[in-house]
Amino acid sequence: MKSIVSIILKLMLLSFILTGCSLNEVVDLALENTTKSDTTVPSKNNGENYDVTLSFPSEKYPETANHIINAIESGESSVCTIDRDGADENRDKSLDGIPTKEGYDRDEFPMAMCEEGGEGADIEYISPSDNRGAGSWVSHQLSDYPDGTRVKFIVE
Repeated sequence: MKSIVSIILKLMLLSFILTGCSLNEVVDLALENTTKSDTTVPSKNNGENYDVTLSFPSEKYPETANHIINAIESGESSVCTIDRDGADENRDKSLDGIPTKEGYDRDEFPMAMCEEGGEGADIEYISPSDNRGAGSWVSHQLSDYPDGTRVKFIVE
């Protein structure tokens, strides 16, 4: 990846020198011709593409980690496309008809904040502290990424 960035910077500098354009014009031109898909890293998991990986800490949130692993092994996507605006609707759809259980939270994967979440999401009962701690941790880790970012979950 570093070599690609180096090549791009060298090409931009060469364009700047040869065309007489300002550096800002060269950067603007480069950005106009770059799309999100140009910057994705192809996954080796079922041909899925993603923008970033998130290494989920199984030692910190073991119940949630086990649920993520089980859900992916059952066919759920390991890639989450961030969709914060759709989280409430997804949560309502995924938990519809799933009864509450005293002393447990209903954990969903893909998570409600994922475009892939909602109806048909995998649901497991886990302890509230694990579920809420994991949700807070994921939210914090992804807070700088905009909606539409594709995140590959890797349980460590």
